[in-house]
Amino acid sequence: MSVLNAKHFHDEKAAYAYVEAHVWAKGRVCPHCGTVDQSGALKGKSTRIGVYKCYACRKPFTVKVRTIFESSHIKLHIWLQAIFLISSSKKGISANQLHRVLGITLKSAWFLAHRIREAMRSGGLGPLGGEGQIVEADETYFGMKKDKADTTTSGRPFLKGGYKGITNKRAIVSLVQRGGEVRSFHVKRADKVTVASIVTKNVARETRLHTDESRLYTGADGHVAEHHTVNHSKGEYVRGAVHTNTIEGYFSIFKRGMKGVYQHCGENHLHRYLAEFDFRYNNREGLGVNDATRASNLLRGVTGKRLTYQTAREAHA
Repeated sequence: MSVLNAKHFHDEKAAYAYVEAHVWAKGRVCPHCGTVDQSGALKGKSTRIGVYKCYACRKPFTVKVRTIFESSHIKLHIWLQAIFLISSSKKGISANQLHRVLGITLKSAWFLAHRIREAMRSGGLGPLGGEGQIVEADETYFGMKKDKADTTTSGRPFLKGGYKGITNKRAIVSLVQRGGEVRSFHVKRADKVTVASIVTKNVARETRLHTDESRLYTGADGHVAEHHTVNHSKGEYVRGAVHTNTIEGYFSIFKRGMKGVYQHCGENHLHRYLAEFDFRYNNREGLGVNDATRASNLLRGVTGKRLTYQTAREAHA
């Protein structure tokens, strides 16, 4: 039987029960006062599905309060379908496709997708790597900046009125633990100070760091146990176990998704798209996570990450 035939994808009451099991895995929590398991379901013919009343603060609530679902008029079982589709599509799924498949407006599909990406964002993570572990680091550029600079990275003015080169492109720095997780950052400028700060905060000292020949990573040498490089400019891509093919493969998936599926991304939303691709990579089949488990893992991150439409639109402008 197909996963999408499960009852919680088609029945609203089953959808509420499914979300409650994930969000309240350690007991029903009142989102107003934080009291655990001191509430009861409201009963009555006109009572909405999933409404509870807290005995401590006397306020009603549902599992949607203080989550990405709050104040949404879209049925919860439709939300669950969208979560499954986005989390199981390797290169993403466009708002237009969600609009057609789910039968909701394009505006709703666009906002829903951004709220789901917000749930994919991780916080409070420990360092990557460790003793005997390899972390690959690299930077890439995607799309043009909204506010273009008048000079190159070395401070020289552009010739013939052009804005070519990496100065006016959106910079992305990513770290991937070989056989493990990836962590990506949209930075204002990929310079030596910024890259060294990212490595210092996100990579354990006992780690072996692998990069290309870029001088951006020389500032991180003192933080890690070993730093090995491959010289791409001379045609060297692998030297024994030293390579950056893992992070290059991640960038390949990211760019194919961004160019082929999403096609356009506002600079202020780039961090959410990175969170989406990071989440799927960190919950991939290679780590024993299937489509159903990946959607469940996403659902556990919906609390405390509400995104309003006004905030999303202002960032899009």
